[in-house]
Amino acid sequence: MNSQIHSVPVPLGSRAYSVLVGAGILPQLGRLASELETPLGKRCAVITDSNVAPLYSETVLVSLSAAGYTPTLIPVPAGEASKNMKVAEQVCEEMIAAGLDRSSWVVALGGGVVGDLAGFVAAIYYRGIPFVQIPTTVISQVDSAVGGKTGVNTAHGKNLIGAFHQPRLVLADVVTLQSLPPREFNEGFGEIIKHAAIRDRSLLEPLATPNLQFEPATLAHVIRRNVEIKAAIVAGDEHETLGLRALLNFGHTIGHGIENAAGYGRYLHGEAVSLGLVAAARLSVAKAGLAPEECQLLLDALARFDLPMRLPDDISTERLMAALLKDKKFAQGQVRFVLCPRLGEAYLSKEVTLEEISQSVEALR
Repeated sequence: MNSQIHSVPVPLGSRAYSVLVGAGILPQLGRLASELETPLGKRCAVITDSNVAPLYSETVLVSLSAAGYTPTLIPVPAGEASKNMKVAEQVCEEMIAAGLDRSSWVVALGGGVVGDLAGFVAAIYYRGIPFVQIPTTVISQVDSAVGGKTGVNTAHGKNLIGAFHQPRLVLADVVTLQSLPPREFNEGFGEIIKHAAIRDRSLLEPLATPNLQFEPATLAHVIRRNVEIKAAIVAGDEHETLGLRALLNFGHTIGHGIENAAGYGRYLHGEAVSLGLVAAARLSVAKAGLAPEECQLLLDALARFDLPMRLPDDISTERLMAALLKDKKFAQGQVRFVLCPRLGEAYLSKEVTLEEISQSVEALR
């Protein structure tokens, strides 16, 4: 294998796959897909969005065609608004019209919205067909493209309709991150800083690299380490039934509530997670003994990437808490909140009350 490609296994038995991380590996997609142990069908749908299509769809289509595949490009409007049942149905209709069947497969080319939507389409099309993830944002490379969670939003909450459907391959080309506007690049570090908090404090060190977006070697190291953390947790608790995978929700309980209360699209996911991390870190000081100086290290890392740390007054605590109570992370009405006793460790607590969560939200103002 090319020395520039780092392979991270996701060991899930018959659903095992690899995440390939490197610089400039997107043009190798067709060859890499053709080398999978279980062959993919000759026809595939390349689902992408209106922002990513002009940048990378031609490279993907040429690479697939050169390897003997027949791809059909299906773009959707960019943005969280496309992550719904109506768009999923439209994509399925286009696939049917193009003659794709149960022997076909899907390529998800884009960020987290495209990955979740395309993965969900793959999970339901002909009762499930294979798919390959090509994440093109920081947040999708380190988080949403790994682990098999797919889904769409409803008016009542985020990802409330979905399925676990593991990809056959994930290809993370860090060069695609160079085309991201600063805001979209920075939001991904909400998830990276979360991984540092729950599993590997040393991850905070390379984040101080100047001009990190255009340092592919360092960026590849950061992405690979994040994928290793996510893969290990997913392998230990694929369907989030044992409590281990729930550790990935550090900062997300409040973060998802903020996304919903603010209206999807106002905050990028990593930005909402940043606010959730601030609250969760402060709760960790109060409830889990996190040292104040370690809490400050976390806050300093968020600030380095211009991530939001204060909640606007127009997002009411009452509305946020109402959204939070509908979150999937509350089991049978019981509060389960991830706390961090020290950077690099986390646990699931039942000792955080709704009142304390509400107070932590107020403290964000």
